[in-house]
Amino acid sequence: MGRRGKAKGRNVNGVLLLDKPTGISSNDALQKVKRIYYAAKAGHTGALDPLATGMLPICLGEATKFSQYLLDSDKRYVVTAKLGVRTTTSDSDGEVVSEKPITFTHAQLIDALDTFRGDIMQIPSMYSALKYQGQPLYKYAREGIEVPREARPITVYDLKLLRFEGDELELEVHSSKGTYIRTIVDDLGELLGCGAHVIQLRRTQVSKYPYERMLTLEQLECILEQARDSDTLPSDVLDPLLLPLDTAVEDLPEVNMPEVVAEYVKHGQPVQVSGAPTSGLVRMTVGSERLFIGVGEINDDGLVGPKRMVNY
Repeated sequence: MGRRGKAKGRNVNGVLLLDKPTGISSNDALQKVKRIYYAAKAGHTGALDPLATGMLPICLGEATKFSQYLLDSDKRYVVTAKLGVRTTTSDSDGEVVSEKPITFTHAQLIDALDTFRGDIMQIPSMYSALKYQGQPLYKYAREGIEVPREARPITVYDLKLLRFEGDELELEVHSSKGTYIRTIVDDLGELLGCGAHVIQLRRTQVSKYPYERMLTLEQLECILEQARDSDTLPSDVLDPLLLPLDTAVEDLPEVNMPEVVAEYVKHGQPVQVSGAPTSGLVRMTVGSERLFIGVGEINDDGLVGPKRMVNY
């Protein structure tokens, strides 16, 4: 057998808030960031369609261990819909299915929007990445095959009407994980009797990450180029742009412990920590510097046990 080579790239840990451009997949954007950082390991947290732009947290190194918690977080979007036209994909990348006149009133629109607020059931689009018998739904859709999909519970915390002009509708959506904005737009169009599809979609927030900390690929490329031109190590200017590992799990309650106790956790042993919650997941930190060491879980005996540990 041949010897396995070392992973290409360097060990760099943290979360980059990428402002994904339109026209490329989330995986393409991920690979570009991974190359810029020359990172050995990287992953994104919740794909955006090629049409969509906005916040795409990229987890580098040890941060990939905690990306699931960002997948499960709430998100905010601003979406522009074109009324009167329905498409196969519920966005402008699809083929036109039907065209109908816009006849509803402003009052009817307000009433229709209200049906999408709160806890609702949503049937995912055939052009989603959800899997059926091991294959993403969009693969079946591209072959003209429709497969059964179960309605899933989602929560729309807030749905604001920002603009309604002619055949365009602009909305702001704050929703739970698993919400398909394209499907909301398509369902709204059907409810209004004219059809609708997404022509612009921008994700403005994931969890509590600040909008102003986003960086574009162009900005990152420029920073990298300037570093090379000035004989500066790229890591010296790129790494400070990363957010800490534990920002991915900052919604979890913190359990701070002394170093001597943390050593037991690091070796897989549950420990008793004064003031810890009685159940659920926790964010474990050590000492007065509150060094993040991983996510723990409270067991039936009230002890804090390791669930996902950082390997510094």
